[in-house]
Amino acid sequence: MNMREYVAVAWRALIGNKMRAFLTMLGVIIGVGCVIGLVSVGEGTRAQVSAQIQGLGSDLVMIMPAPGRGIRLKIEDAEDLKQRAPELSRVMPTSSFSMQVKYGTQTKDTTVQAVTQDFPDLRNFYPERGKFFTAEDVAARRKVCLIGKTVADELFGNTNPVGKDIVIMGQSFTVLGVMESKGTALGTNPDDTVLVPITTGMQLTRSRYIQSITAQIKPGYDAKATTDHITAIFEQKFRRSDQVRVFSQEELLNTVNQVTRTMSIMLGAIAGISLLVGGIGIMNIMLVSVTERTREIGIRKAIGARERDIMTQFLIESVILSAGGGLLGILLGMGLSQILARVAGWPSVVTVGSVLMAVGFSVAVGVFFGIYPASKAARQDPIAALRYE
Repeated sequence: MNMREYVAVAWRALIGNKMRAFLTMLGVIIGVGCVIGLVSVGEGTRAQVSAQIQGLGSDLVMIMPAPGRGIRLKIEDAEDLKQRAPELSRVMPTSSFSMQVKYGTQTKDTTVQAVTQDFPDLRNFYPERGKFFTAEDVAARRKVCLIGKTVADELFGNTNPVGKDIVIMGQSFTVLGVMESKGTALGTNPDDTVLVPITTGMQLTRSRYIQSITAQIKPGYDAKATTDHITAIFEQKFRRSDQVRVFSQEELLNTVNQVTRTMSIMLGAIAGISLLVGGIGIMNIMLVSVTERTREIGIRKAIGARERDIMTQFLIESVILSAGGGLLGILLGMGLSQILARVAGWPSVVTVGSVLMAVGFSVAVGVFFGIYPASKAARQDPIAALRYE
């Protein structure tokens, strides 16, 4: 017999009991569907978080005091870093605080961020209307600001905010512009912020300290070497190690990718258990099929069928069940991923790798769990098989 005949015989045997074949495939269908659906959630989460991190800017380095060390940063530390680290193109001290802002009778609780004129280029976040404040505004501690889209909508409605004055902590600030809409990223909403010059913000809060420093690496410089150099600068400055936390955007992306990859593997492994259960179901049904077709096996052996022919036929039946379940499981997995994305609000990305992995594993399950029933059928004694009732 050639392969086409093997497949034809196996197909006729399965079609003869359609309901049983479908119920046998159901375990594989559910297993493959769950693997694709859950892995797509992990991949979607990784893609979304990575995009949000990259949306913060490019080639960034963040420096902040290590918790519990008692170290606090100042604007002078940022200026000193710019002088001592030639691999950095921009260095920006930052602080943020929750405050209430007011325009006329409208008030809003929001986040006020104190930054420098380098903010738009560092964070890839530009005014949609108006203009950003300048280095002269920072140096002169002018009471100017830019507001996010959400703040603009809630305070001004359809009125153009540019040139209007808002009140922050009892002081009047002129709105220079409205920032473009960014949407929520990494648990924060850039649209719900007010940006003021760092010097003005420190004067507003009567503080000499900043919360963090954001820097940008020049093209061609290695991120790891740059973070090591920055760490060494602050160790020398404070004469102690581990006084600040320095991490690059690249390191953050790598960490996120590792975490989400691990999550995807765990979700896939959990869903893969149902594939194993489906494989056991295939083996069980194939053993039943061998018992039911004992006389058929005896007749085929009596007219010249070899053990290899019998084993191949039953093995192909097992593979057809698992592969068919795998193909239907792909459709279920794609549908499941869309349902999760719409109902639960989780991002999902169905990758070619997850589909190939699920289908490959389902075929492997069919082969693995089909070998024993197939070999049992092949070892049947033809005389005993012909006498079987």
